Amino acid sequence: MAWPARAGLAVCLALSMSRSVRAQETAAPAGPEAASVRAPEVPVFSVPAVEVHASPVSEPPESAARRDPSGALTVIDTEDFGGAARDTAEVLATAPGVAVQDSGGYGQSKSLVVRGAAANGTLVLLDGIPLNGAGGIADLSRVPLALVERFEVLRGGAGARYGSGGLGGVVNVVTRRPGHAARVAGEASYGSWDTVRGWGMASGPVGQGEALLLLHGGRSTGNFRFLFDASPALPGDPLVERRRANNGARGAGGLLRLRHGLGETLELDALLELSADDRGLAGTAQNPLPDARQEAGRVAASVRLSGEAGGVQGSARAWFRGDRIGLSSGPLVTQGHQVQRVGGGEVEARTQLGARHGVSAVVALSTEDVTGAEGAPGGDSRPGWWRASAMLMDEVRLAGDRLSLVPSLRVERAGPYTLLSPKLGATVALPEGFALRANGGQAHRAPSFQELYVRQGLLLPNPSLKPERVLYVDAAVVHRTAQSLASLGGFYSLYENLIAYELYPPFAAKPYNFASARAVGLEAEGEWRPFPWVAGAFSYTLLVSRNLRDDPRYFLKELPYRPRHKLSVRASGGPRWLTGRVEVATQAAQFVNRTEEAVLPGRTFLHAGLSSTFGRTPELTVSLELKNLLDAQAEDLDGYPLPGRAAYVTVAASFGGSSKRTHTP
Repeated sequence: MAWPARAGLAVCLALSMSRSVRAQETAAPAGPEAASVRAPEVPVFSVPAVEVHASPVSEPPESAARRDPSGALTVIDTEDFGGAARDTAEVLATAPGVAVQDSGGYGQSKSLVVRGAAANGTLVLLDGIPLNGAGGIADLSRVPLALVERFEVLRGGAGARYGSGGLGGVVNVVTRRPGHAARVAGEASYGSWDTVRGWGMASGPVGQGEALLLLHGGRSTGNFRFLFDASPALPGDPLVERRRANNGARGAGGLLRLRHGLGETLELDALLELSADDRGLAGTAQNPLPDARQEAGRVAASVRLSGEAGGVQGSARAWFRGDRIGLSSGPLVTQGHQVQRVGGGEVEARTQLGARHGVSAVVALSTEDVTGAEGAPGGDSRPGWWRASAMLMDEVRLAGDRLSLVPSLRVERAGPYTLLSPKLGATVALPEGFALRANGGQAHRAPSFQELYVRQGLLLPNPSLKPERVLYVDAAVVHRTAQSLASLGGFYSLYENLIAYELYPPFAAKPYNFASARAVGLEAEGEWRPFPWVAGAFSYTLLVSRNLRDDPRYFLKELPYRPRHKLSVRASGGPRWLTGRVEVATQAAQFVNRTEEAVLPGRTFLHAGLSSTFGRTPELTVSLELKNLLDAQAEDLDGYPLPGRAAYVTVAASFGGSSKRTHTP
């Protein structure tokens, strides 16, 4: 089927609220929302993880809190990190239930595991545009932090709201928005291993609307030193120092956003994002690759018409994403190029039915294809399929608005697969600032194009794969005061038809469906602000997974690459002219095979930093950050060494407009 015909689908317009409301800045209303939404505050250090369990009816339908009012949702505002954060994965790792899988250093691949689901079971969206590649995995290293205003992290099965792929959760990357006032801002950073990053932004009114243009770029040699065991079979032999080679990376890109009012009730919002990057593929410490490279590029675009009429909030948008990835040098079997193209449209509407019901509906249609496919039906070198889905959700308020029930159902057709994703959520507002929430349902992930059709290096396709499925429940108790937040919850997920790669003689690996696995865990998070100039936050995750495959070698073994414990603690204090920060990030050991014979050691990183902010307009901030202060030696999933101690100096400036830091004491 020709792509131009498919691209014609990507033209949809409709109605919805115009503004995008930050969940953590919404004023607390009366009723059940009072226990679940904080009033705005402006401390020196705003804690980035804020769990939202209900939301006022006035929020726009596209907001995360409105899409899943009972869900385990954490909203992370990137401005709260100042110059402390280096990349997107580092920020997301502070959320409960989230573990980062990385390959070390600036520009190297990074992905997420949420609630025990594989990295291809977590949807990552850029303002609603799916970023998951042909293999089902989204590479967070290709999402520069400079683009991001906030992250919306929804933990748990998300098939009812977001469709195929949301087994463990969904991360929506919300990009910076243009403002009413003219503003120019930028940031430059330099640090270890010749790591240079920078971005510049201009935003303000243009004609009858508003516009934002942001350009970014960076590079790093990545040639850090590490200790290597050249003779692992000989216990006690001395370690030798090596330098990681072919680990450099560079990238650049830009973001353009436009907003334009159409009368009193309609608004048009358009987005264009471009990026290009190139990185070395260093290989493992035992088998380094001196010249293997990966180059990639992406274009993502969307247009949304939103507004309100006759008591109906609604939106319709069209979107497109094209990804190009090329592998060169290195082993011949890993060389090649691949292009994935995805596009479609979505119409969403919400209305109140009486005083008790808030009904939402979504209809979506998209298409996808990929080059470089082998084994596709009919020998098609560019296989493709359609996706069509419809979702209906009702938010019912009972018991004097203290109880909210949220049933929802999504029916989806993804290529040859029909997927049904029901969910029931509930929130209960209790006295003294307490609240309860609970969810239960089912979600799916259809096999990706890579798993079905595309051979990449030694990874073979399997056209007979079946969709993965998860049955899940979770519940949590939340307590809020004007100075604190505490949340403690548990979850249970049963995964069926898991897709995993097995050895396929003589040297290749091939994906197969396996019986089932379960993941059980606890999630806790909290924050405390005793004074406007002192704040702290923490998150903790306990994850216990079990392989339920009927094979004595694997039965009841833990799933690989799922650390049992993960802890993140952050604290900050001081006036705006000298603010200190400290962070501890701990992750337990994890198995790297299903027989529990190979173990990746646990790790604890200590980070610290200082920032000084001067002036109002212009505003100037200078930051010094020390990463991995204790120089802990750690490895990634394949035994690659991770960076040791590093230092970075960042200078940020802004002119005009406003930022949260501008108003801090």
